[in-house]
Amino acid sequence: MSRDIYRNTTLARAAQQLSQDCPEDIAVRFDDGSSMSYGEAWASGAALASGLLARGINPGDTLSFQLPNSRYAVIVMLAAAIGGFVINPIVPIYRNKEVRYILRHAATRVLFIPAELRGFNYVAMMEQLLDDCPDLRRVIYLGEPQPLADSFESFDQVLESGKKQPAVPAAVHPDDTKILLYTSGTTGDPKQVRHSHNTLTAALDNSVNGWCLSHQDLMLMPSPVTHITGYVNGMEMPFLTPVKTLLMSQWNANDAIKLIEAYGATVCVSATPFLKELVDTCQQQGKTLPGFRLFACGGASVPSALIYSAWDTLKDCRAVRVYGSTEVPLVTVGFLDAEERTLAAETDGRVTNYDVIIVDEHGNDVGLNTDGEILARGPAMMLGYSDDQQNLDAFSPSGYFRTGDIGRLSASGALIISDRKKDIIIRGGENIAAREIEEILLRSEAILEIAVVAVPHERLGEGIGACIVAEAGYQVDMKYLQELLADSGLAKQKWPQHLELLTALPKTASGKVQKDKLRQGLREQGVTL
Repeated sequence: MSRDIYRNTTLARAAQQLSQDCPEDIAVRFDDGSSMSYGEAWASGAALASGLLARGINPGDTLSFQLPNSRYAVIVMLAAAIGGFVINPIVPIYRNKEVRYILRHAATRVLFIPAELRGFNYVAMMEQLLDDCPDLRRVIYLGEPQPLADSFESFDQVLESGKKQPAVPAAVHPDDTKILLYTSGTTGDPKQVRHSHNTLTAALDNSVNGWCLSHQDLMLMPSPVTHITGYVNGMEMPFLTPVKTLLMSQWNANDAIKLIEAYGATVCVSATPFLKELVDTCQQQGKTLPGFRLFACGGASVPSALIYSAWDTLKDCRAVRVYGSTEVPLVTVGFLDAEERTLAAETDGRVTNYDVIIVDEHGNDVGLNTDGEILARGPAMMLGYSDDQQNLDAFSPSGYFRTGDIGRLSASGALIISDRKKDIIIRGGENIAAREIEEILLRSEAILEIAVVAVPHERLGEGIGACIVAEAGYQVDMKYLQELLADSGLAKQKWPQHLELLTALPKTASGKVQKDKLRQGLREQGVTL
């Protein structure tokens, strides 16, 4: 990749400069009405970095966080950048099984968690996992100090301890690994995606330039900051671009409308269910949200009718379909011009700053208007997976990332996704590996065969269905499945919501389960969650 396409800078350098040039300017707003200035953000990030360095966390060590969209997440992000730590976001819905795997695989040295969030006790979870994570030195929790093991400490204690001598930015190279993001794969265990300072900033530049964003824009961000969309466009954006952000701690369409109106938010990037609920609620309330000009929608199937409805309902808004992944963020940026309304609704966007080719099963370029696997290569592409074998499988000999998705390119530069090659369920923008669920349930002696597949979901796009062949003499029902999954520690969002009992699973001549036939059968039955 040519070096002149990158900025060759780091978040820490940019944030430090802004703290000197405009310390009083607001960088990030929050849905509780509070805000954070550039000066405050830098001071807090430097203090937290200092506190971590004093506790033996060194540049290059992995810092994980499992926090909601909040000022604390922003401070942790800045502390990682200033201290030179490799940051690893973990989605808050993950529970014992997923968290244990990630902390061990990432060799996490320090973890930030809420003491409790939405009825779940994260401190209690980490008390159970601590002995299984040999690299973990500190668990830092939000909340009042509690009488816990020495490895636990409150966020405020660490922050206060570093205020006397704030850290200065560590010496890191923009091509160094900056972030570890875990994404579900067909093998069940999450894959570790590595991005550098340069690749992540290139992803951010792609959105800002592609959508013509400026200092006049305010990004409403309901997507979790533990996903690449929320992390880059929610937290990094105000420190590396002129665009400020407004973080939502939890999505609610009514609250989103109030925030857009109160603060003049102009853009949003999020998953299909959020756009649908925003449009539906605006229609119910007779709102048109003048000034709100862009909603980029991806992460799950986006119905054309929803895009048309958004254009018709929201006065100034261009709702667009976009395509990308953690490995290759924002391959397309959508179509924004009024005369491109049909392209915005019926394609998955215009390829921008990526080289995309469509290939057949032998790797041959099939050209325009022909379906094949989508391969992408560009400056925002990940450095690679942590596993060498996964990289061999994921990249073509010429360096293109094999997306695993099926689609075609048009002469207009539009990408149209037609199918998914990967066996992934996309539930409200969250990738869920079917095999992970299957492996847990197959531990039961009552289950002979299982195939977990996507089921249409009215709000989330896709839900989870379990097609099961029970062993003779056993009875399997939804309650039984839920008990098995609860015992496994798997996040509840991954539990099947539909059970289909069968006498046999459809298979190919080689014995491979034909999940496409199972999905088709459920659709023909009209199964919807």
